Amino acid sequence: MFGLILSTTPAQSRTRGLIKRDFCGYLTIYTELDLEDSKDKRVKVCLRGRELLRNSILNKGSAFTQEEREKLGLDGLLPPHVSTMDQQLARRYANFLECGNDLGKYHFLTDLQNRNETLFYRFCSDHVVETLPYIYTPVVGDASLNFSLHYHHSRGIYIPYDKKDQMETILKNAGKKDVSVIVATDGGRILGLGDVGVGGMTIPIGKTSLYTLFGGVAPESVLPIFLDVGTDNQELLKDPLYMGRREKRITGDDYFAFMDAFVAAVKKVFPKAMLQWEDLLGVHAQKVLDRYRDDILSFNDDIQGTASVVLAGLLSALKMKGSALAEEKIAIFGGGAAGLGVGKSIYRYLIHNGMEEKEARDRIHIIDRNGLTYIGQKNLREEHELFAKEKPSEYDDVISVDETIKCFDITILIGASAQKGAFTEKTIEGLLKNTSTPVVFPLSNPHTKAEATPEMIINVSKGKAIVATGTAFPQVVYKGKVFAIGQCNNVYIFPGIGLFTSAFDIKTIPEEFFYIAGETLSEISPPLLFPEFKNLKEASKQIAFEIAKYAALKGLIKEKDESSILRRIETSMWYPKYFPYD
Repeated sequence: MFGLILSTTPAQSRTRGLIKRDFCGYLTIYTELDLEDSKDKRVKVCLRGRELLRNSILNKGSAFTQEEREKLGLDGLLPPHVSTMDQQLARRYANFLECGNDLGKYHFLTDLQNRNETLFYRFCSDHVVETLPYIYTPVVGDASLNFSLHYHHSRGIYIPYDKKDQMETILKNAGKKDVSVIVATDGGRILGLGDVGVGGMTIPIGKTSLYTLFGGVAPESVLPIFLDVGTDNQELLKDPLYMGRREKRITGDDYFAFMDAFVAAVKKVFPKAMLQWEDLLGVHAQKVLDRYRDDILSFNDDIQGTASVVLAGLLSALKMKGSALAEEKIAIFGGGAAGLGVGKSIYRYLIHNGMEEKEARDRIHIIDRNGLTYIGQKNLREEHELFAKEKPSEYDDVISVDETIKCFDITILIGASAQKGAFTEKTIEGLLKNTSTPVVFPLSNPHTKAEATPEMIINVSKGKAIVATGTAFPQVVYKGKVFAIGQCNNVYIFPGIGLFTSAFDIKTIPEEFFYIAGETLSEISPPLLFPEFKNLKEASKQIAFEIAKYAALKGLIKEKDESSILRRIETSMWYPKYFPYD
């Protein structure tokens, strides 16, 4: 359990599990274990007056004591009553309930974060089920579409293509010296919405917030970045209020030269940071991951994070079904980075657990806009060749989802296509002919892009199907039985990855880490597909712990015994708590 304490003496080394960071003086983060005998410890701050109130990391708002107000030049700048954090939370919750619509709640939380991050994270932690849809999906999608209209506060860093020679300077302008986690996007494929240009910045902002909320990565140690290589969205290019670069997207060699410069700048300015690639244009996503995964500590959440959480959901579903992954036949509708990433991950996982390569390939079917991918198919993409099947002679050139289900005895259907309503009643009926308990994951988000609604799936299957979605859906009642809808959301995975990389000195993120994350998530989920969101911070801690044990076994980190591993994780986690200032 953590609080923030600013020390007036330089931080020399890590002792007793204390993690020391330079921030406005010298910042030392202590765990509550270390604070048990430190009630007299006080925070030395170098800011005063309005400058202190404008610092979202240090601001306590109405909770500044009278003594602090006098010492720090705050007298007269705040109403006279000194509030406790509980009083602040009650006030903010009443405000939250007054917000008239989803975007209103999104902007309320954004404003709170920009004023007082400690209170924001405590508020969200106390009301996690209510606030998560507004911090992230589905409302973040609406916010991305309205970004330029509602823009009012700068958070993170924007790097336009024409500033590619000034990247180090721009990164230093973030004012952060010890960044642990970076989330970077080019806005090319935001959720199921496509190219939203600079509006894509809402995604890195949301995900860095979740690294702190669920992974315990200190808020001053996360950094959202938007890489503005232009947009191909004609509506944005014509919009007089659009705030991004008003040029067509840079592609090809120019794009990768820009990315090369960005990665080099990050390595120099933030050498300890883990870089998460987020919502890159489909043609670039896998190439970017492959190009830099061994050059900088990095991963792609749409590819690897999605695959890991889907694996967890499948393992949990098959426990309910009484089956094993090796016994199922899987169709993935959506041949982009996310869908293909899921297919490859399941394929490698099956091989990892002893299945022959050919049999593993035969169990996975990729369906894109041209139907099932098969050998000899016109315009077959190179990345789809791994899973291309022999074409059944009785079908036309385009083999649909329903035809694939019938011909290949599909029992698990996963949607990553962003095509609303692509799974019909006929689709579910086809699955029921192959299995009494079909597993159906319509994962596209926001909900307006979902391949099917849980209500339809459960009604058509007469309550037999196991369903998870990519965004929040309400529970379904069928014949008096209540079906809670599991949310197959990457938020179950990436905070634990970030917690691990923040706590340990690691150079790369092997694919095995995502298998372990998926297995761990499944193990702690019963009787549900996924843990409740209120338990997500503990889930992230468990994922980080299991990954660290594997890393220690492989000699990837210096810690060896479980107690030192757990101690290292616990002493790297930040929790929202006020401390007295001097």
